[in-house]
Amino acid sequence: MLKVVDLDCGYENNPVLAGINFQVEEGKILGIIGPNGSGKTTLLRAISRAIVPKRGKILWDSIDIQTIAAKDWAKTISVVSQNSSLDEFTVEEFISLGRIPYYSAFQFFETKKDLEAVQKAMQLTGITKMRNRTLKHMSDGEKQLVLIARALSQEPKLILLDEPTAHLDITHQAGILNLIRKLNGNFGLTVIMVMHDLNLAAEYCHELLLINNGRIHKMGYPGAIFNCLDIEEVYKIKVLIEKNPVSQKPYIMLAGDNGSILK
Repeated sequence: MLKVVDLDCGYENNPVLAGINFQVEEGKILGIIGPNGSGKTTLLRAISRAIVPKRGKILWDSIDIQTIAAKDWAKTISVVSQNSSLDEFTVEEFISLGRIPYYSAFQFFETKKDLEAVQKAMQLTGITKMRNRTLKHMSDGEKQLVLIARALSQEPKLILLDEPTAHLDITHQAGILNLIRKLNGNFGLTVIMVMHDLNLAAEYCHELLLINNGRIHKMGYPGAIFNCLDIEEVYKIKVLIEKNPVSQKPYIMLAGDNGSILK
């Protein structure tokens, strides 16, 4: 279980988050939502230890993550970020980088277990046939699958994703999120992901954390978070909320000043 306690963090003299308290149960998918600049990515960076909190703690199984050895934390958590550098790596080479936390001193080549983990990650993401392709020539959707495969090769218990569907068409959005849901269900992966598309967040996340101006506005299951008052207060826009007739999850529509649906 991941637990965040009284967290304040930011960058140098620029505070971003204040008084953050929440927990994520093992095997759940948590979506972090909120307006641009509200602190969503900063929260992910704090959990990944890319930045150090100014106050408060982040606990994993009741242990302060700042006290966990870097190598051990890298075996526990993996991060799928939009800013990963792909360069001239082939798919297989890039995914193999996820095994570095498992390398022993003076190890220069992959062990049999490393190779098996890489093969499994490629199989799970359906990219085995792409193994020898150079990443810089791949589409955004294909690159995202490779990033997820590298994260899986680390064999983590917790995976963080920063806007995993950004810049993707609807087919690739569904493909990526269906894969994440499958990995969560089949392997019990705990997932925390920043989402901008509120309707996708409602469909795929067990719980949502709504952040506004660096503070938690509300947390709960999608049906509790998605009401007109909260969404309009945070996003400053009029909305209508109905249920998806298939999934029964809440679905947000933009509304005109007279309450009609915008077309």
